[in-house]
Amino acid sequence: MATAISFFAGAGGLDTGIQLAGFDIRLTVEIEETYCETLRNNHPNANIIKGDIMDYDKSKILKQANLTSSDEIDLLFGGSPCQSFSTAGKRQAFSDPRGQAMIKFAELVREVRPKVFLLENVKGLLSAALKHRPLNQRGKDAPPLEPDELRGSALTFLLDQFKDYKVEYKLINSADYGVPQTRERVFFVGVRNDLDCKYIFPTKTHHEKGMEGKKRWVTFGELLENMDVINHHYVEYSLDRLEYMKMIPKGGGNWRDLPKDIVKKAMGGAYESGGGKVGFFRRIHLNKPAPTMLTSPIQKSTNLGHPLEDRPLSIEEYLAVQQFPIDYKVAGSLSKQYVQVGNAVPVGLAKILGQSIYKLLNEIYEKQKIDKVMNEVALSSASN
Repeated sequence: MATAISFFAGAGGLDTGIQLAGFDIRLTVEIEETYCETLRNNHPNANIIKGDIMDYDKSKILKQANLTSSDEIDLLFGGSPCQSFSTAGKRQAFSDPRGQAMIKFAELVREVRPKVFLLENVKGLLSAALKHRPLNQRGKDAPPLEPDELRGSALTFLLDQFKDYKVEYKLINSADYGVPQTRERVFFVGVRNDLDCKYIFPTKTHHEKGMEGKKRWVTFGELLENMDVINHHYVEYSLDRLEYMKMIPKGGGNWRDLPKDIVKKAMGGAYESGGGKVGFFRRIHLNKPAPTMLTSPIQKSTNLGHPLEDRPLSIEEYLAVQQFPIDYKVAGSLSKQYVQVGNAVPVGLAKILGQSIYKLLNEIYEKQKIDKVMNEVALSSASN
């Protein structure tokens, strides 16, 4: 069985999928105690350590994973904190402690030298600059942008950290792989150069309209039909918000569906702001996949309202959209549960990616066996 090491485990979306793909996860590291409790609740036999990636080196990883210096790790993986690359944040990139954790991950890849690594983050990483210059300091009268201030400079810097690896990266919409959610995240997979192999991302299995020989995207309505949950747990709307949400059509809609004589009052200052504002007073659509599960379903601008009931999505529905097992136990307060599940990688997508990496590792193993036999034959011929 292929061995793996996990960092930034969170609620365990990646870990659960990678394990289902056949990997033996020898060590799982997570910095938050509540998240560790979630992991232990659902993976009682796993080696889960509360720890900070910044404190790790190769020797500590091997010791905690009960491995020796002669053991080779097949996969090092994780979904590093994303806030420093989010377009909604301060865009501090790698100068933010959460961005520095990603650089530490790359450092461990160089030191541990796993055969393959997998890293997940938000799509903002693809266009982020190493240094963010505020908009009010740009324009025709401002000095030209420096190389580190250009779009994409953070990505270039990150890829440079993996010089000994052939790295492929792809922006993946989870709905294209059967997840009932249009979540977009970027995945990096690197294969050690000496293995002389290239990773190829799995072929999409689903299509928005069910074209090109693929299945149609899974809708939230289909998810509800297959859910078997009696008691739902969710945060409550304020009375004002609840009154407005009751005016949104059942089946899906948002603030644009409010009566014209009250929409301005309901939206407040946001009414005059730019942008589509699609998340205000949003009921998610029955006939579409859910939008990205966020760390709270009741934020004003990113509301995740139930399509049929006058409430936000429940934590049970969050778990189902993220493809966790129906009996997955999430620790902490309800608000902490939303954060954990909202930040997770969908389990089914993690499994598909894990299976593709496992298949590649088997191909590498078979290639090494053939090369060994060929070398032995060549040595035998030379001695004769």
